[in-house]
Amino acid sequence: MINFEKSKAVIQMQYVLKTVADNMMRPVSRYFDENEHEIPWDYINYMHQAMRGMGSANLATSPEKQKEEAAQKTKKPRQVFQVMAYQIEMLSWGDAGFYLCTPRGGLGSAAVEAAGTPEQKQKFLSPLDGKDPIFTAMAITEADAGSDNSKIVCRAVLDEETNEWILNGEKIFVTAGKLAMLDTDGYTVVWATIDPEAGRAGIRSFVVEAGTPGSEITKQEHKLGIRSSDTVTLNMIDCRIPFENMIGDPEIKKKDTKGFKGAMQTFNVTRPLVAAAALGVSRAALEEVRLVLKEQGIELRTMIPRSKMTNIERELSDMERMVRSSWNLTMKAIWMSDQKISNQLESAMSKLHAGDVGSKVTQKAVEILGPMGYSREFLLEKWMRDAKINDIFEGTGQINRLVAARKILGYRGSDLR
Repeated sequence: MINFEKSKAVIQMQYVLKTVADNMMRPVSRYFDENEHEIPWDYINYMHQAMRGMGSANLATSPEKQKEEAAQKTKKPRQVFQVMAYQIEMLSWGDAGFYLCTPRGGLGSAAVEAAGTPEQKQKFLSPLDGKDPIFTAMAITEADAGSDNSKIVCRAVLDEETNEWILNGEKIFVTAGKLAMLDTDGYTVVWATIDPEAGRAGIRSFVVEAGTPGSEITKQEHKLGIRSSDTVTLNMIDCRIPFENMIGDPEIKKKDTKGFKGAMQTFNVTRPLVAAAALGVSRAALEEVRLVLKEQGIELRTMIPRSKMTNIERELSDMERMVRSSWNLTMKAIWMSDQKISNQLESAMSKLHAGDVGSKVTQKAVEILGPMGYSREFLLEKWMRDAKINDIFEGTGQINRLVAARKILGYRGSDLR
């Protein structure tokens, strides 16, 4: 049974993160929005220290701790991703761009957690005991491989003499790629093919550690929203990485897409987390509208029939309904991730719905306040810009509709496009 009850540790974590959002994110949100590509180091360094104290925010556990958790599995359900969801929602409530700069909050960590071996998890998800923050990223998109990841042409070739993989190719729109590649202990999970003729069966993901010769950032994007988070182009020319840095089985089976599916499992984990981020921004906008209207002396009634509500009351009621229903859908998908239950359908639906809700709620918040909402006096117009990305990355709304439709109707990708 799905349990929505928050543990004492989660409640305490939310309290700490709310304080961070109020004092370290909101006051400088406008500054970092207007000064794109500046890195919010005060927030990053504070969060690094805070996360070391809140061990629950770390994905990694030692082998001994893993055995202990396995022994207690029947007593205490696994809640790794549920904790992450509450963390992400609150940090995105503070500032969505700042959240994407959180140490160990990158998609690279989630990829290793979702499909990595115990040895890879031990190496790349080590406890947060270092003095410096660590950043991770994931590089998938290419110029000719956007939503259709099976068209990836970035190539990985095994050098049998040195037992190393050699990567060649270019990846675009890599979120937090600059932080991950400049950090001495950071890394980027790069998707590449080990056999172009094998199609999806040849797709694998590789951990490229920061400072690896042959990997270079060639462009930094200027964006509509989440401007305090970097988005870069990563170029790899004869980039050599250890054999054991490949996530998945190096053996290719022509009629088996297990390798590709293993890489795609990452999305089943990360899409609900993106949904949590979208809902954090949505909640921020909804609460801000209520606060401004209250300060203007406008009373909002809730415990009355809908037919007697004013137009604004009905719109706010609808916004509240959308946020809450989307959160329930998101938490179901996250609960399934924690229980290691197949959740491709729920993952796609939660991300699709939350991305749509984020755009609608933030836009409606701007509309309700009119010129005030459109002005830069408030953060509402910024949140509207920040929210849109959640409907784009980790699979666009259109792609997630396809994924959900295929699962519901029982179609394969080749049958329904």
